[in-house]
Amino acid sequence: MTLKILFDGGADRWPDYRDPLTAALAAAGIDAEIRLDWPPAEVDYIIYAPRDTPTDFSPFTRAKAVLNLWAGVEKITGNPTLTQPLTRMVDTGLTEGMVEYVTGHVLRHHLGMDAHIVNPDHTWHWAPPPLARNRPVTVLGLGELGSACARALAALNFPVTGWSRSQKDIEGVTCLSGDDGLARALSTAEILVLLLPDTPATTNLMDADRLAALPEGAVIVNPGRGPLIDDDALIAALDRGHVGHATLDVFRVEPLPADHPFWAHPKVTITPHVASETRADTASEVVAENIRRSEAGEPLLFRVDRDAGY
Repeated sequence: MTLKILFDGGADRWPDYRDPLTAALAAAGIDAEIRLDWPPAEVDYIIYAPRDTPTDFSPFTRAKAVLNLWAGVEKITGNPTLTQPLTRMVDTGLTEGMVEYVTGHVLRHHLGMDAHIVNPDHTWHWAPPPLARNRPVTVLGLGELGSACARALAALNFPVTGWSRSQKDIEGVTCLSGDDGLARALSTAEILVLLLPDTPATTNLMDADRLAALPEGAVIVNPGRGPLIDDDALIAALDRGHVGHATLDVFRVEPLPADHPFWAHPKVTITPHVASETRADTASEVVAENIRRSEAGEPLLFRVDRDAGY
C-alpha cells in the first residue's frame, strides 16, 4: 500500500524538502506519495512545522503520527485536537549547528574577543584570559542539544556543570538536578548556556533571584528559548554590572521588535534565531526512519511527552 504523507511544513519549505524526503523514504524502503494537499481523512502521516494559528487535527482520522520538523514543540503540545503521537526533531545537522554556535560564543566570551574586535580607540587591552580549565561553564538543559554542547565544551577543557529536570550521567560533565542542583549549578557559572525547552516550569526560570545567584560578571548565552529569561530582570542585572554580557538568539516575540531595549543595550548581543536550523537532508532521514518504525510496529524516535511538554 502506498502511504499518503502530508507535508504541512510550509509551502516555502517544500522545495527544500521534496527531493531529500523522496530519497530518504525510498532508501528506507517506504512506498509513499508526499503532497501538500491530501484530503485529511486519507492522510497516513503529517510532516509538520508549528505556526501561530493552531491546526485542527481532528479531521486526520487515519493519521498515525505527527512528525514535527522543529526541536521545539511548545506551540503544538497543548493543542486539544492533537491525539496522534507527536515527535520532535532531533537530527545531526541541527545538533552540529547548535554545538558550533554555543562553542563559538562561549570561546568568544572566555577569550574576551570583543575588546579586541570592537576597539575604536585603538587601545592596547592587555588582559590575558584564563585557561579554559579555570573558566567554569554551566549548561541548563541536558537533552540532545544540551548534552552535545556540554560534551563539546568539556572536550575543550572547560569545567562543565550540567543541570536538567531529571538526573543525567554524561562523562566529563558534572550533572545536577532538582532545586538544590540548580542553585549549585548557577553559583559557579561564569558562563551560562541556556538550552531548556519552553514549558510552564521553565518560563522566567532566570528571574531576578536566579540572575543574582550567578557569579559577578557572568555571561549568559541563550540559544534555547526566549521565555527562559525575565527580560526586565536581565536588563536590570546588566545595568548594575552583575551580569557582564548576554548573547541572545531567541526572544519572546520574533522578530525582536525594533523598540525593544535589548537592541540598544551595550551589553547585549542579538543574533536572529540562527543558532541552529533543521537541515532538510538530515531531517528527512529522521522522518523516514520514524515512518519506517511506525509501519514496523517499533517505538518512535523522539516521541514527545505531552505532560512534560517536550
